[in-house]
Formats: sequence, C-alpha cells, structure tokens
Amino acid sequence: MGLQQFERRLERLVEGAFAKTFRSGLQPVELGRRLSREMDLQRTVGVHGLIAPNHFTVAISPSDSERFSSFSEALVRELSEAVREHARDEGYHFVGPVQVQLVPDVALGKGELLVAGEIVGGPGGHAAGSLLLPDGSRVAVGDEPVTIGRHADCDVVLEDSNVSRRHAEVRRQGEEYVVTDLGSTNGTKVNGARIKQQPLADGDEVTLGKTVLRFEAS
Repeated sequence: MGLQQFERRLERLVEGAFAKTFRSGLQPVELGRRLSREMDLQRTVGVHGLIAPNHFTVAISPSDSERFSSFSEALVRELSEAVREHARDEGYHFVGPVQVQLVPDVALGKGELLVAGEIVGGPGGHAAGSLLLPDGSRVAVGDEPVTIGRHADCDVVLEDSNVSRRHAEVRRQGEEYVVTDLGSTNGTKVNGARIKQQPLADGDEVTLGKTVLRFEAS
C-alpha cells in the first residue's frame, strides 16, 4: 500500500509543468520501487523484529540529476515517506532516522541508478521518534522532551484555541516514547482515547484540541 500511495503522490508532483520532463529517462517512481526492494533485501533480524536500512544513497546519472533538480527536495521527502510507509506495511523497524540522498554519478547513463542502503543507529544508539505535524513537517524527539501548546516557548506551537498554553509533552523513556498531558483544559487523546500518560507506538494519532499529530517511530 505504501508504494501505491507514493506512486499517486509522485503523479501529482510531476503533473503540469514537470510532465514533459519525464517522457524519457529515469522515472521518479522507479526510485521508490528500488528503495523498497533494497529494504527487503537488506533487512535483518533484531531483538524486536525485522530491522531495515534507514540510510539510502541513490546514485543517478548527471542528466537525470539535472532533470530532478527543480524539485529534488520535494522528491527526497516523498522518497523518505515511501520508505517509512513500506516499513509499516512490512512490519520493519528502524534504529535511526530515515535519510535519502540523491547523488550524481558520471559512470551511470541516462535512466540508470544504483541504490545502497545502510542500517545506521540514531544519536546515542536510540531509534528516532518524531511527530508529524498537520503541515507535513516533522519534529524529532531526542534526549529532551518536546512540549506542545499555544505558548510561544513550546517546541511545537499550535494555533488552536482548544489547545492549552502548555498542553502536553512527548519524551523518550528508555526505549519507549511517552506522551503526557500537562493538565490541559480539554485533555489529550491517543487514537481517540483520553489519556494522562501513555507510551506511543508507530502510527499513533495524538489529538490536542482539534489538532491531530501522528507519532512515527522512524
């Protein structure tokens, strides 16, 4: 399902002004397919299940690199999301943050690519947890707790009148990530259930006021 969603987003990404660019040469969707294949080939068995590569170097020809240059940042974001979604679909785990890098390689011809995946641990040897915000951006949860609320001093500031000034926080506790309500007026929910404190699993939805954040263990 993740690859299909990626293909649909890629179709929208290359619509209109970019459509003529992809009538020949390397197709962006092929990058997603190759990344998924690399994860399947390089997965390994860990203590808590299957571990997949999380750092990818994608070598492409200089001509294809030039064709992608006008929207390379958006393409890398979509490729990173495709990696996360494939991991969810297959039950893979990451030991660090997902990173995809596109690099030109003069040894490659138009339409050719090479993908190398590595398992790279996060800072301190911890897996990387993050919060996906409504605008599509991500906030990593590291050694320090991430506070969420309307106050300007919060790490995640929400423009939602139903959110308290300091509403909740997400912190790492050992190998887990935990969300804690900070005595907010309207409460905090995880997957629709009101909580005071609760460990988070990959894909959990955290609701504060009318705002929904998604926790990602990647």
